[in-house]
Amino acid sequence: MESLPITEVHLLEQGIQALNGLLGPEWEVAQRPNKSKAFDALLEVKAEGDSTFTQLLVEAALAVPPRFVMERLVPRVQLLREVNHSTNLLVIAPWISSQARELMRENGIAYLDLTGNVGIRVSRPAIVIHTVGAEKAPRSAPRGSSRTTLAGPKAVRLVRLLADVPPPHRATDLHRVSALSLAYVSRLLDTLEDQLLIRRKGRIIMDVDWVQLLRARAQESSLLSHGSYQGFLAPNGVSALLQQIPQLPTQYIDGLSVTGSYAAQRFVQVAVGGQLMLYVASWLNVEDVADELGLLPVTDGADVLLLNEPDPFVRKRAERVDGVQYVAPSQAALDCLAGPGRMPAEGEALLEFMERQPEKWRASKNNGETRPVQH
Repeated sequence: MESLPITEVHLLEQGIQALNGLLGPEWEVAQRPNKSKAFDALLEVKAEGDSTFTQLLVEAALAVPPRFVMERLVPRVQLLREVNHSTNLLVIAPWISSQARELMRENGIAYLDLTGNVGIRVSRPAIVIHTVGAEKAPRSAPRGSSRTTLAGPKAVRLVRLLADVPPPHRATDLHRVSALSLAYVSRLLDTLEDQLLIRRKGRIIMDVDWVQLLRARAQESSLLSHGSYQGFLAPNGVSALLQQIPQLPTQYIDGLSVTGSYAAQRFVQVAVGGQLMLYVASWLNVEDVADELGLLPVTDGADVLLLNEPDPFVRKRAERVDGVQYVAPSQAALDCLAGPGRMPAEGEALLEFMERQPEKWRASKNNGETRPVQH
C-alpha cells in the first residue's frame, strides 16, 4: 500500500519530533506563538535548567531544490540577521539534496530532513548537529516543482547534448536534435533550472554546469543494472581482443562501442586494465558477438562485459581509434561515475581532464551538425 503524500503540517510535526530526538531529554524544544506568519513555526530551544535559549524560525518545505535555496531562503536569512542576530532559520523537508544542503551550510541555514540529513549549528547555547541520511530522494519524497527527473535513457540524450555542445541552447533545438518530445525537454529543463544546473535568460539557456550535470545524472543510474549485461572471459586477454575487433565484419565494428575504464584511459590513467566494457547495438545479438570474438561465458572473474545498448545515443560523437569505436568522453564519464569498484574514481579523474581541456572533447562552436542552436 502506498503511503499518503505528506502535508506541511505533518512535516512540521515530524521535524520537531526528530529535533527533540536528536537533542535528547536534557533539552527542551517549545513551540511559541507565531505572530508574524512569515514562517511556519517559531521554536525556542534551551538546555534543561538553563535560562539561555535560541530561537529557530522554521520553514517547512515539501521540496528544497537549490534554486529555492538561493532565490528564497538566502535573501530571507540575510534579512533576518539584519533584524536579530540571535534568531536562526531552520528548514524542515522530507528530503534535501546534497547540493541544496551544501548551499545552506555555506549560508548559515540550518536544515533537517526526514531521512536523517541534519545540519544545525547554533553558537548560544552551543548546538552542533551533523548527520547524514539518504543521498537519493525516497520515492515518497517530492523532488521539486517538476516530476521529470534525470533517470531513464531519455534524459541521457539531453544531458549529453548540454554537456557536449557549448551554449546558448533553445528548447526547440534540443528537442529537434535529441528527437525527444518538446514537452519532455521543457519539463526536464525546468528541473535542471531548479537544480541550478542550467541558467536561462528568457527562453535561452546561457550557461550549463555540465560537470555537476553529469554527476547528477550518474546518481540516478547504475551502469550494471540487473539483466543489462553478460560477463565473459577473453582467452587471449583484453589487448588481443581489442586488436581482433577491427577484423570483424562491418556490422560488428559499427555496433560495438568501448565504454567504462578503457574509454576513460584514453585520456586519464588512474589504474591499468580493468574490465573491458562493450556496448552492443540493438541490431546485434550478444551471444553472436561472443561467438564472433571467441569469448567464454563466466559467472565470476569476467574480464569482458557485453552491455545491452540502452539507447543509440550512447554512440553519439563516438570516435574510432585503431579501428575500435570508443564512446565520447561525456558518455564514458557518465558510465564510470555510475559504475562499480574503482570506476567512479576514474570518472572523477576524467571530469578533471575534461574541465582542463574542453577543446579535446567538446563540439566546435561552428559545428552545425552537432550544435542545437543555429546562428
